[in-house]
Amino acid sequence: MTAGAGDAHPGFGAFAKAHREFFDALGPDGWQPVAGYCGVAEKILSGRLDPVRRTGALTRLSRWEPGARVETAVSHAWCEEVFIISGTLSIGLAGGLRIGQADGPGPVTRLGPGTYACRPADIPHGPFFSETGCLMIEFTYFPPI
Repeated sequence: MTAGAGDAHPGFGAFAKAHREFFDALGPDGWQPVAGYCGVAEKILSGRLDPVRRTGALTRLSRWEPGARVETAVSHAWCEEVFIISGTLSIGLAGGLRIGQADGPGPVTRLGPGTYACRPADIPHGPFFSETGCLMIEFTYFPPI
């Protein structure tokens, strides 16, 4: 999550995002596989994160193919906001129970278009899978100090 398009515009301050006018964010160019996630691709729309310095902000699309999954809960040092645009994403294990959440084991929770999450840093979330595939927009950032 360190890529970004263009030079940082000073108007974005510590978030170091480039000024970009309208472009085809859903076009075929710019999609890259997400390391460690089978069947998940990302397209960086703006910004960059620097996990070493704990600075920056990044906006990306995340595209999950049907059957894509993350089989363990994850957490990270940055804040994250996620909005499901299309398709479905499920919390839990495909064919199994919802595990690894603060509320303990339970049934799989299926999330559809219009679902939103806002997480501070270091919050475990997942595991996840998508039976139908899904498209999400994600806003990730280190809070300015």
